[in-house]
Amino acid sequence: MNILELSALELGRKIKAGEVTAVEAVKASLEQIKQKEPDIHAYVTVDEEGAVERAREVQSRIADGTLKGPLAGVPAAIKDNLCTRGLRTTCSSRMLYNFVPSYTAEAVVNLEKAGVVILGKTNMDEFAMGSTTETSAFGVTRNPWNTDHVPGGSSGGSCAAVAADECFFALGSDTGGSIRQPSSFCGVTGIKPTYGTVSRYGLIAYGSSLDQVGPVGKNVSDCAAVLETVSSYDNKDSTSISRNDLDFTSALVEDVKGMKIGIPGDYMGEGLDEEVKTAVLEGVRMLRERGAVVEEFDLSLVEYAIPAYYVIASAEASSNLSRFDGVKYGLRAQEYEGLHQMYKKSRSEGFGPEVKRRIMLGAFVLSSGYYDAYYLKALRTKALIKQAFDKAFARYDVILGPVAPTTAPKLGESLKDPLKMYLGDIYTISVNLAGLPAMSVPCGLDGKGLPIGLQLIGDCFQEKKIIRAAYTLEKTREGR
Repeated sequence: MNILELSALELGRKIKAGEVTAVEAVKASLEQIKQKEPDIHAYVTVDEEGAVERAREVQSRIADGTLKGPLAGVPAAIKDNLCTRGLRTTCSSRMLYNFVPSYTAEAVVNLEKAGVVILGKTNMDEFAMGSTTETSAFGVTRNPWNTDHVPGGSSGGSCAAVAADECFFALGSDTGGSIRQPSSFCGVTGIKPTYGTVSRYGLIAYGSSLDQVGPVGKNVSDCAAVLETVSSYDNKDSTSISRNDLDFTSALVEDVKGMKIGIPGDYMGEGLDEEVKTAVLEGVRMLRERGAVVEEFDLSLVEYAIPAYYVIASAEASSNLSRFDGVKYGLRAQEYEGLHQMYKKSRSEGFGPEVKRRIMLGAFVLSSGYYDAYYLKALRTKALIKQAFDKAFARYDVILGPVAPTTAPKLGESLKDPLKMYLGDIYTISVNLAGLPAMSVPCGLDGKGLPIGLQLIGDCFQEKKIIRAAYTLEKTREGR
């Protein structure tokens, strides 16, 4: 039996049955990391000693019956913008190259309570700003399917680690598609829950009204189980929501009979690669076959989503990143005269070009002469986008579409044209603006053998509907 080929839930069952130990699973993952990392570079930090020690402790607690959860003993990876006590957390930025937090993010605490073993921290676009994991200060991550291509971003390290069997699942964060787009590019499954479902405490903020923590897994069942584990009300996060419907694994049912699915016509028009369109429509055909009612409809305002998103996200980023000033933690410039020069030099040396671009854009749209013209207008657009989705969900259970217009581009292609990179987020960002849950599920390969993902979007707090549709699609594809 090859341990690495098991899904997270299968491994959890085998550990519980005594067929495998948590220590064996961790050692197998660490061996895989050693072999794959020179090519993939999915991790920034690997906690080898800590993971083995933790696995021993977890194994003894499984043996004495104190840990009974389905993920106990399973090795996982964490995106490097989630704080981990005693373990370096860098946001893949030079600014935080030596930052070791004194506390752990709530989502990670929930995993630890469930007996999950943390292997290390995964690479990402610097401060989660980017769509390719090429803006990291620690070097690019490569796509395990073809190392000449990007894994997507900003959670590219997490998705590449899952795709390369370097962990059994991972946590990522999604501000404008940062879980779903790399999941699509790496052929794995990823879910962004409704805003407020998973605590943001300990997630280093990029766009506070848009950021959401979520799981990346090998299949829909793993994602549902991990989401169930990390979701909880947290009074340390003022945007956290108390919900009593967090039993996401109960939605793992192969049944879409009578489910109404809407496809926005704007999503299937110009700009969408033909191979991506064909694969998505094949997924639609399978769901129709299983009894779903699918029809096309007009979801207006799509063209305004990108400008609204980048105005709001950049404004929030310029505010959130002002705390990185070289005073309390992180990088401080070596030579400077006076406080102001220390700020300037520390920030100039610490931040990369993409982060600087967004901070400047954010500072500009928040400045007194432009606040009304840009920022307030973007907020109004955000409200209109939410209304458009509300109208759609009055008719449909789930909205279906592509995750990205193309499959994974080659390394270096996107950075030459930042605007083109921003336009690549067209199908994912409106979900964050409206605070909705959405999921990326593999639905095929293009002619180059690169994965294609299909996106399922649900109304607020309707994760179970998208999990049900995704599970049915996955099982139908497996049966072919």
